[in-house]
Amino acid sequence: MELLYARLNGKNGHDTGLSLLETLYGGPLPKIERTKLGKPYFADSPLHFSISHTKNHAFCVLSERPIGIDAEERDRRINLHLAEKMLSPMELEQFRQADDPHLALLKFWVLKEAAGKCAGEGLQLWPNHTAFSLNDPRLQEIDGCLVAIIEG
Repeated sequence: MELLYARLNGKNGHDTGLSLLETLYGGPLPKIERTKLGKPYFADSPLHFSISHTKNHAFCVLSERPIGIDAEERDRRINLHLAEKMLSPMELEQFRQADDPHLALLKFWVLKEAAGKCAGEGLQLWPNHTAFSLNDPRLQEIDGCLVAIIEG
C-alpha cells in the first residue's frame, strides 16, 4: 500500500487526488470506471485505489488489495447527535466515555467511510453494523487531518 497527500492551496480536491493517483501509479492512468454503487476502479489493472479530500488536503492510496481511505480535518465540527444514528452500541459507549466527543465522532466517521469505500458500498455499512475502536491502528493523524485507511 502506498499513500500520498497534498495540501490543496486553493486547488480542486478531485483533480489533486487524480494527480496524486497518477504519481502513485507511475504514469498515465488506465481507464477508470465505476461500479453500480459508484466505486471507481481501474478497468484494465489489478491495482486498487481510493481518494479522499477535505477542504485543505487531498489523499490517495494505491494497493494490490481492495482499499478505502477517508480523511477529515481534525478541527471539523459535526453534529454530535449523529452519534446516536451512526454508532453501534460498542462504539457509542466509547464515544460517551471520550474526553473529546467531537474528536471521537470524527474518528468513527473516517473509519466507517474508509470501510464503506473499501467494500464499495459507501455508507451502507452504517449506521451501527461496525465495531471500530477509537484506538484502531488504521487511524492516523496527518498534517492536521484524521485519516483512516482500510484494506480488504
